[in-house]
Amino acid sequence: MGRVSQAQAQENRQRVVATASRMFREKGTAVSVADLVKAVGLTHGGFYKQFASKEDLVDEAIAHAFAHRAPHSAVALEEHAAEREAARRTLIEDYLSVWHRDHAGDGCPVSGFAADLGREPDQAARARDIYINGVRNRAARLATGDGDGMAQLCTMVGALVLARATRGNPLSEELLQAARTALTKSDTGQSEPQQRTD
Repeated sequence: MGRVSQAQAQENRQRVVATASRMFREKGTAVSVADLVKAVGLTHGGFYKQFASKEDLVDEAIAHAFAHRAPHSAVALEEHAAEREAARRTLIEDYLSVWHRDHAGDGCPVSGFAADLGREPDQAARARDIYINGVRNRAARLATGDGDGMAQLCTMVGALVLARATRGNPLSEELLQAARTALTKSDTGQSEPQQRTD
């Protein structure tokens, strides 16, 4: 097999990072290098020519996830400044959707990487700045003017994580709906009373 050109090597690297970013959000950073190179169609040797370690790839995959816009991204709010409240509601509905629950690989990096960074202190230290900045930026973009962006982001991420953990049970969709209602209730602050199921 001939040598890979510099352009092809760069394209391979970008493909590995993008694939890893999806796989890590979907299955966690415990995904093996073997599974990753198989998904991309490279060899172990090809992987280690591109990355010094798997941890370096995790760092790049996290950065990639935060840098690339998704339908549920708070970045979209900036594009609709004139209709900010409508854009915010759409973002919340998309974020707290069954589709987003079921497609973690294409989903939000805040929820997608939270558990792994909490479990792996060494990786958390390496990727901490990227992740923290991503969390702060998303919270700031959600804020409605009274500094509540962090609480909104916590509600959205928490509901999504819980909905993924309970997928297959009616509770999963109840969690998504409860968070959507809490985040989009009317200006009066009143929302419809919830029926108890216990």
